[in-house]
Amino acid sequence: MEANISFRLNGEMVSISTDPLRRLLDVLREDLGCIGTKEGCSEGECGACSILLNGHMVTSCIIPVGAVDGQDVMTIEGVSKTEGGKIIVQAFADGGAVQCGFCIPGMVIAAYYLLSNNPNPTEEEIRLGISGNICRCTGYDLVVESIKLAAQRGGDVWKR
Repeated sequence: MEANISFRLNGEMVSISTDPLRRLLDVLREDLGCIGTKEGCSEGECGACSILLNGHMVTSCIIPVGAVDGQDVMTIEGVSKTEGGKIIVQAFADGGAVQCGFCIPGMVIAAYYLLSNNPNPTEEEIRLGISGNICRCTGYDLVVESIKLAAQRGGDVWKR
């Protein structure tokens, strides 16, 4: 059974006719071309599919697309175009926090969410903020240092 589902994706309204029980992750990647959102565990545990839903970080692999009808969805493609997102991406590159890149979209989303809500986090708060994201290559120290760098570089960008 298909339904018409409309939502704001990275600032633009989109409409799709699909099974409302399909995973949001699949619709984002297969139908809407947001391939930066990755599939890792398919259980909401690894963070590779993290997105912002109405400004809150969630894992898109466990959300049915019907649940986002009328909502606001931001993927890594949208975050990376914001001023704050650009700062985070550059800090990750400068800080050596990127190796294979598979976990990075989710890590950037987590960093963006954290810094948007806490522009001056402690190291403990950063580690807690990325705790739902798994990285098997770089490890967390370089990611933490890169988020510290983004916080320093962002200044007023993070203040609402």
